Amino acid sequence: MHRRPSSRPVRVLAAALAAGTLLTCAACSGGSVDAGADGASDVAASPLAAESPLASPRTGKSAAPALTGAGAKAALITEADLEDDWTQVKDAAAWGDKLLIGKVDVGALLTAKTNAADCQKLLDALYDDDLLGKPSGASALTGFEQSESRLLYQVAAYDRARLGASLNWLKTLPVKCDQFTATDSKGGRRTVQVIEDEVPAVGDARQGLQVTVTSTGAAQPTTLTLELAVVRVGTDAITVTSGGLDGTESGTTRAAVEQGTSHLKDVLAGKTPPAQPGNLD
Repeated sequence: MHRRPSSRPVRVLAAALAAGTLLTCAACSGGSVDAGADGASDVAASPLAAESPLASPRTGKSAAPALTGAGAKAALITEADLEDDWTQVKDAAAWGDKLLIGKVDVGALLTAKTNAADCQKLLDALYDDDLLGKPSGASALTGFEQSESRLLYQVAAYDRARLGASLNWLKTLPVKCDQFTATDSKGGRRTVQVIEDEVPAVGDARQGLQVTVTSTGAAQPTTLTLELAVVRVGTDAITVTSGGLDGTESGTTRAAVEQGTSHLKDVLAGKTPPAQPGNLD
């Protein structure tokens, strides 16, 4: 998630004349000053971004706008952003699949035993819908259902360093947690597999995973398959968790990522994303 005053008056006069010339040229040309090395954004400096209730300007070297509560809500996707017959729900915050509840069997871990903590963290984060850790600022979430599948969409502001660390952590999981076993409170065993998944080339950084959890205790094995996609836009991020007992639909995940990133960029530019049918209060 740094001049040494001149001791000669002639240098001072020359500098003053040079500065006056530059200011005069800029005024004549009507051009804007480039953000240059400090990374200041034209959008952040605009009156629209400064006055928008969706994104308020941050202070400091980088003038990137801060995500507000209203902005986070406005950046959410709706049914119109997804393919097929997804239905938006109001209880997504209470979701949590019981197949994700379990303790990693360290002895059965195929990779180094020291990776058990990372695999446990992944399971817990998936159940708690907390893949990137706790947001440092505004956040909002929504969810959709279709048959036995669910899609959870989150947008939030994060501490820059922690957000970067979380993305780097996700990149390591296909190696650290490629396959492991977890047990529930009754001794039931689940086989968990983690592989890297493709994410559309949007935002400033991104990471995708596919997680498969198979319960082997019952006569008929039950498999939960989830697609995870995270996209960073500045110090904000969107997280998509999609899937269920019927498997995953990559087209839906892609649509959620692309449309969601577009909405978030609009909000951070001081704009209101286009109204979509199907919004829930």
